[in-house]
Amino acid sequence: MARKKLTSLTDQIRKAVTDCGESRYRISQQTGISQSTLAKFIGGAGLSMESLDLLAAYLELEVISRRKGK
Repeated sequence: MARKKLTSLTDQIRKAVTDCGESRYRISQQTGISQSTLAKFIGGAGLSMESLDLLAAYLELEVISRRKGK
């Protein structure tokens, strides 16, 4: 059986931004990330770790390791 391809953390945050129901304007105001940067990110561009952290905090996302063992 083939292993399911994991979605990247960036893609998961991108999906959370688009699914949250908030406008880019509101997210921009609450995080300090410009609307144009958010638009580029949603369109597939990269984002700095600092901005990813801000988005994750705003969206109340949590990173959970699925790795077992060690």
